Amino acid sequence: MTPIRHNGSTDPEDAAGDPLLDAVRDCVLAVGVRRTTLTDVARRAGVSRMTLYRRWPDVQSLVGDLMTREWIGVATGAMPERRPGVGTRTLIVDGLVAGVAAFRAHPLFRKILDVDPELLLPYVLDRRGASQEALLELIADGLREGHADGTVRPGHPALQARSLLLVVQSFTLSLRTMTDADDPALGDEAFLAELRTILERTLTP
Repeated sequence: MTPIRHNGSTDPEDAAGDPLLDAVRDCVLAVGVRRTTLTDVARRAGVSRMTLYRRWPDVQSLVGDLMTREWIGVATGAMPERRPGVGTRTLIVDGLVAGVAAFRAHPLFRKILDVDPELLLPYVLDRRGASQEALLELIADGLREGHADGTVRPGHPALQARSLLLVVQSFTLSLRTMTDADDPALGDEAFLAELRTILERTLTP
């Protein structure tokens, strides 16, 4: 899998959308995770609760699969296509910065961050989720390409990928605690530009 790609959609398998995951997304956007029930999802999807129980034992597992689908879609969709004369490092940096912006603008991410932020804590404090593993694979593949073409400083791909993910996660989750609406020099765009500088300097040989 190469991270340097962009077709404007999620994985082909998910491109048409899973109607059950679409239904839980609509429920969460409407009322948040804690107020969403399997009955609500089944009603919105036009299926029986037993249909849901065959795949998911509870709302938490259903929302977990939804987040995996959505987050992987955001991450892969943010990765730019390869362009003549543009090195791999630039593509990695462009993709990571665009990914932070896309995550922060994503309606589901914003809803969870505003209403149910505790859902994100296990993936920050305790363990990696499926979407994080997929993103690490994308980043590591890109780093290997950058090592090969000399645009990324040598290093252990997994260590570098995990370090980069720690950086972009902090900008994604905590940026609004650092911005100042009254000072353009401390606005979202300024911090994204600073993130770009950090990533460039981190990866430059």
